[in-house]
Amino acid sequence: MTDWISGATISAAVQIAILYCVIYAILKRAKGSRFGQALTGVGVLAAVLFVFSYLFKFDVLTRIVQFLLVYLAVSTVVIFQPEIRRVLMAIGAFGAFEKRKFLSGGIPSAEFLADSLMALARARIGALVAFERGISLRGVEDTGVRLDAVFSPELVKSIFTPPLPLHDGGLVMRDGRIASAHCIFPVSNNPSLTGSGMRHRAALGLSEETDALVFVVSEETGSISVAHNGKIVRYDIEGEGAEAPIVRWLSKALPSGEEKRLFSGVRAALSKFFPKADKKGVAA
Repeated sequence: MTDWISGATISAAVQIAILYCVIYAILKRAKGSRFGQALTGVGVLAAVLFVFSYLFKFDVLTRIVQFLLVYLAVSTVVIFQPEIRRVLMAIGAFGAFEKRKFLSGGIPSAEFLADSLMALARARIGALVAFERGISLRGVEDTGVRLDAVFSPELVKSIFTPPLPLHDGGLVMRDGRIASAHCIFPVSNNPSLTGSGMRHRAALGLSEETDALVFVVSEETGSISVAHNGKIVRYDIEGEGAEAPIVRWLSKALPSGEEKRLFSGVRAALSKFFPKADKKGVAA
């Protein structure tokens, strides 16, 4: 008997928790809309009437409230159809159903950034993007135009589309935001870059002096190159799984990446004295 009561208690607690989570999710998604305000008002009114009728044993009032709530629910669906559809779409897009574009703090996800870079590559729009990590890029940022803007593919495309004023030069990303555009990066004199364009030389030059991760989109070949620690690797965006290596590099470039920015500056300084062999490093 005791086991049955404890089992029933656990089952009731689980059901209450599930109901609470569902109601909380709906109210959170509907917050600020007319449907959310109406739903909150109806819920408060129904709760007050039920408590009032229960305390004073008003059975007739309880039945009337239950009867009216059925018709009120139907009328709510009809009146607030657009708002309900938006709430259901927001709930359906939660979690694993859709790729998250932004992480906590408004930082764009690595997948979102990779999609944006690959869209530039497919459109054959040349781009040069540097992600600040442990070593500050303030000096490079001062050579360009400060933006401090939220990242969006449309903004990046408009920046690098010629003949717009900011298309020439590099873009600096800091903490997931566009810090500055039209920046001048130091140019590398590496002899292995013979035949490469100025964007690739600038990307490698910045990676030689800092620990930044620099991405180059080639307008001639439509490929994406990554420069880091004095090495540059080129990736072809065609074919299955072409996005995976770009995402891996970008996950390291973001503040929430695998390598913490607190120690990346120390590692970059040590790597100058104790460089590691990179079998994938090739001239772009």
